[in-house]
Formats: sequence, C-alpha cells, structure tokens
Amino acid sequence: MLEILDQNQIILIVAVMMMSAVIVGFMAGLFGIGGGLIMVPILFYIFSYVGLEQKFIMHLAIGTSFSIIIPTSIISTITHMKYKSVDFNIVRTFGVFIIIGVIIGTLFAVSLKTPNLVLFFSIMTIIFGIYFLLQKEKQNPIPIKINLIYRVIFGFLSGFFSGPMGIGGGVFNVPIFKIFGYSIKVAIGSSAAIGFLNSLTGAISFAISGRYLNVDIPLSIGFVNIPTFLIFVPITAFMAKIGARTVHKVDKNLLGKLFGIYLSIVGSWLFLEYLKF
Repeated sequence: MLEILDQNQIILIVAVMMMSAVIVGFMAGLFGIGGGLIMVPILFYIFSYVGLEQKFIMHLAIGTSFSIIIPTSIISTITHMKYKSVDFNIVRTFGVFIIIGVIIGTLFAVSLKTPNLVLFFSIMTIIFGIYFLLQKEKQNPIPIKINLIYRVIFGFLSGFFSGPMGIGGGVFNVPIFKIFGYSIKVAIGSSAAIGFLNSLTGAISFAISGRYLNVDIPLSIGFVNIPTFLIFVPITAFMAKIGARTVHKVDKNLLGKLFGIYLSIVGSWLFLEYLKF
C-alpha cells in the first residue's frame, strides 16, 4: 500500500502525473474531449503501482478523471468562446439528457468489475477512432436542426457511455455534431462546454457511489482521489487553454485524422491491458 513507497517512488509518481497533465490538458483543449481518454489509463497504472485494491482502481481512475475534467472543461470552453466556436443551443438542448445518462451510466459502471470496465472502455474508443479516420471534413458544412427525439437519444447515450469511461463525452459528442453538419471546430468547442456537465455529474456520482459502498481508499472522497486532483488541475487547466487556441490554427481534415489516430492508439493499448487480466 501507500505507506511502503519510499521518497524516490513518490517523486516518480508525482513527476509522471505532472507530465501526463501537460498532455491531458493540451489534448482536452485541442479535441474538446476533457482528457479522460488519456487520464484514465494513466491513473489506472498509477493506482495499480501504489498498491491500491485491484477491485476498485478502475472506478477510482474514472471518478478522479471526472473531477479533473471539471475545471479543465471550463477553461477550454472559455477559450473556444473567444473564437465563436461554442453553440450554446446544442449545449442547452443536450444538457439535461446527458446528465440523466451520466447518472445511469455511473450506476452501470459501479456494477462492473475492473476487467469488464477496461474492455468496455477500449472497444468504444477504437470504434470512434475508426470513425474519425474514415470520415472527411465537408467544406462549408450546413448544420441540420436536431429534433427532440434525436436530442433525447443521443444526449442520453452520450452521457450513459461517458459514465463508465470517465470522459467529458467528446468522443461521442464530436462525431454526433459532425453527423448533423457542424464543422469540426464548432463540434469541438460545443463538446468542451458539454464536458463540464458530464464531468460535474460524473464526479459527484462516483464520489457518492464510493461513499455508499464504504470503500476505504486513502485521501479520497468515494471514488475521487484528492491529491491526484490537486496535482493535475493547475497544469491541465493551463494547457487546455493552449490546446483550444491551437485548434483554430490547424487544418480541419488533419485535426480529424489526428483525433482518430489518438483514439485508435488509446483503445488498442487498453484492449491489450484487458487481455492481461
């Protein structure tokens, strides 16, 4: 457990977290994803390394990821707003259904064992990675009005699948908005704003779930680890601002392909981890 770690090991863990936070924050701003797809695997490894109970480490990684995404998504959204790349009509119409989906998705996640949670995470990530690698960015896309039925269905599913993954929902929301004719940059900016709703609901849900299950995890509130939150947030918030600015300097088609490559690598990596269980 934690008490057996020496000073050098603690320094190494903190250093890995800080370096990871730089990448997570930049990717969060660049892709409007919250950063959970990078953060959850890293936290999973760190929590395993320090000797936390294997039964709950994936749940802790997901809950902590949600908490870190809250401030990161706020900074990212504010930056995208400066470039007029956030459509708050989308955010408002999807918001309530996403919140409901996240709550139910969290209950689903808590019922899963760690290997099943890792498998679910990896498969969903690979699917969306392939989508982005195959799709092409349209020139001057014309948004299609998203009617109530689609808002309910896609909003709920986005929240539901985000719950077991500890993400801001960008891997689901960006493709959805692209399907309905929004440009990649508006899709990313709007997704960043929705990520705040996802992460706030997810963090609260995982904190409450952990308390309800009476998990005994050092320095944590339920499934949210406080020291990890404090290390990540200052760095991810700063880097999210830089990443969000970079979006508006990158070619749209290249941005989509980079997103697809990133998702495919993360998904494949986690699938290999699942095979080790």
